[in-house]
Amino acid sequence: MEARLSPASSAAPGALRGALIGVGHVARHGHLPGWSTVADVSFAGAADGRTEGRAPFLEAWPGAAWYATAEELLARDDLDFADICAPPSVHLPLVRAALDRGLHVLCEKPLALDLSAVAALGARAREQGRALVTVHNWKHAPAVMQITRLVREGAVGSVRRCRWETRRTQPAAAAGEKGNWRIDPAQSGGGVLVDHGWHAAYMMREWLGGRPRTLSATLETRKHREFPLEDTAEIRLDWSGARAEIFLTWAAEARSNSAVIEGERGTIALEGGLVTLSVPGAAPRDWEMPSLAEGSHHADWFGGVAREFLSEVREPAARGGNLEAAALCAEILALSQDSSRRGGETLAVPAR
Repeated sequence: MEARLSPASSAAPGALRGALIGVGHVARHGHLPGWSTVADVSFAGAADGRTEGRAPFLEAWPGAAWYATAEELLARDDLDFADICAPPSVHLPLVRAALDRGLHVLCEKPLALDLSAVAALGARAREQGRALVTVHNWKHAPAVMQITRLVREGAVGSVRRCRWETRRTQPAAAAGEKGNWRIDPAQSGGGVLVDHGWHAAYMMREWLGGRPRTLSATLETRKHREFPLEDTAEIRLDWSGARAEIFLTWAAEARSNSAVIEGERGTIALEGGLVTLSVPGAAPRDWEMPSLAEGSHHADWFGGVAREFLSEVREPAARGGNLEAAALCAEILALSQDSSRRGGETLAVPAR
């Protein structure tokens, strides 16, 4: 990791000044160390009603200011962008407030769980001429990037089946005196489906392209009956002719991630961080990467997120792809919840 950059050392002409909103675990252990490696970016201030993040933030950005509310921070007139790391229930008003102040916005997933809300935010960003980007950090994991390269190079030909599995023993921790927002439906919007399904959806889009045609889903509680939401989700999709399957759980015996992509000419398998390409008539090829199951905040993947965001900030022609992926993620999650309420009924995914 590169040396930490202070505002004084990074505030070169043309540098962007940011506002960090929400300084919980993901901000402290993912965004702060991630931004410290990015040149020409500094933070003017952070806002959080809790105080746990104050010292780590000010250590990372000496000379920056701390605010108890986002409204106070966003009232500054020297900001270029907002990085929103607050719980999902407040993403919508915070993103809207930042856009209304004329700021570019980077927001943790989910951007919003209602497709109309995502569309409204996108329209507001276009009106303001600002970038709106959701943190899709898993696609920047080395193992996922290797799979994406192999698929796009045609290593297995046309993909016929894709399965993704995320297994956890419990939800990831979240900062706050009132407990873990991930298991509070009012704050999270859902259980393991929202926590991990958004990641799985945008990765499927990377590998399969286009949009699914239909989906069916089953959400259930297998272990954590003390939680008022599901701990396991299974989604089955017809994705433009390929069969896609997503399995997510907080009820596993051990942490793991795995995937299999079956094409007309071979198979790509992922287990932890090991990517294996198997093609008939040739010896298997392996790529050993850091395991996807290690850690929860993945500061080492943040460089790709920052590059994606800054590209949209600085190049208006680059805008829109991330927002399109976010809209599809929101649609898949909403339809999955609806399908499960209907007993796993197969639902059409509208063409866009």
